[in-house]
Amino acid sequence: MASIALIVCGAIVSIFGMIFHLQGHSVVGPTTSFMYSNPDWIDYGLWILLSGVTIILSGIAIRFLKKA
Repeated sequence: MASIALIVCGAIVSIFGMIFHLQGHSVVGPTTSFMYSNPDWIDYGLWILLSGVTIILSGIAIRFLKKA
């Protein structure tokens, strides 16, 4: 059950990271947002996205190790 929770949390974090990254590129979001067209959020979004992917991979690894 913990592995599923990790995978879901990682997916949510990854989605937020992608949104933040795209806001930094001025692709999504309101123009009044402090993240909109802000180059710092391009990098922040990528790091958040990579963190989410790491969490997802941890959940998958735990799931496979429990079965073994």
